[in-house]
Amino acid sequence: MAELNIEEVYRAQMVLKDVARHPKIIGPTALSDKCSIYLKPENLQHTGSFKLRGAYYKISQLSDEEKERGVIACSAGNHAQGVALGATHNGIKSLICLPSGAPISKIEATRKLGAEVCLVPGVYDDAYAKALELRDKYGYTFVHPFDDPLVIAGQGTIGLEILEEMPEAEAIVVPVGGGGLISGVAFTVKTLRPDIKVYGVQAAGAASMVKSLECKKREHLDSVQTIADGIAVKEPGENTFDLCEKYVDEIVTVNDDEIAAAILALIEKQKLVAEGAGATAVAAAMFGKLPVDGKKVVCLVSGGNVDVNMLNRIINRGLAKSGRVCQLELELLDKPGTLSGVLKILAEEGGNILSVNHERIATGTDINNCLLHLEFETLNPEHITRIRKALTEAGYRIVD
Repeated sequence: MAELNIEEVYRAQMVLKDVARHPKIIGPTALSDKCSIYLKPENLQHTGSFKLRGAYYKISQLSDEEKERGVIACSAGNHAQGVALGATHNGIKSLICLPSGAPISKIEATRKLGAEVCLVPGVYDDAYAKALELRDKYGYTFVHPFDDPLVIAGQGTIGLEILEEMPEAEAIVVPVGGGGLISGVAFTVKTLRPDIKVYGVQAAGAASMVKSLECKKREHLDSVQTIADGIAVKEPGENTFDLCEKYVDEIVTVNDDEIAAAILALIEKQKLVAEGAGATAVAAAMFGKLPVDGKKVVCLVSGGNVDVNMLNRIINRGLAKSGRVCQLELELLDKPGTLSGVLKILAEEGGNILSVNHERIATGTDINNCLLHLEFETLNPEHITRIRKALTEAGYRIVD
């Protein structure tokens, strides 16, 4: 890659001036009591993701000959929509290779934006290989989702907007998949304001950039598994790896439960819907994964294209992680009044029963006993601890 320069990012900003939305920073929020979390809500962007910026800028810089041949891209969903919109807006044919497991909502949104869709079995990397095959076969121009200098420059415009709107920011936290977003933001911010920390966050089940930086060379993961499908990338880009090594202060990981809790917090406290990838930066700040206590922290909510069919599962996981729902299993003496005694304690402690399952033929218990499965709403982890203590002190045996 030719040396990225700040002038390119400013050129991208001019091109995107009337194309991309420029969502204002939200905050300070009440998402953490350890630091002041502000949000850059790119989930409110056209197509619901920051990806529009890099894709559109790349397409805008194509030659007439390249535009005539059309463009091809691969994506877990968000880049696909950015390329589709950019191509259609410029009167260019687009073909998008998506993993067959991509959310249906993202697939249909890509089609509606004017692109032809090719579904590929596997994950992002499989779609990438197919896109290169079709590029070579038909002569399309390939629009890389992250490892392209023009795409990186387009994403860097987010860094410009943060600096212009909130120059007092002390840290910026960015989701990381292949690395295009954090490369653009970190390059821009460190070039103009090297005093501001730039942190990246990956899903623990797809930590390819973390592993690569630890090994000081690009590493390829055998598999990836996370609810953050937008950053489920097996191997970082060559250029993005170099830029992360040079400009990013640290990259950490969060697990799926922490991501789910962040999605829930954004919905409840900020009325914002984020997809898994979009909530990773907030999750890292919420769960103390970064050295930002007492600092003004801008978390980039990179996208909001969550699969509606998955949202209920994610919310339930978030409730459990946040201590808002608890499941307990108790072994009880099977005699009249025992169940009512348990429910009385729950009522007195303020737990709200969701379900009760009374199992008399459970193996592994005394023949005179039964198992009681309880699910109930709680306020927080401390509330759960209080209820467990009250049950134990009353002589009930908690199995799980």
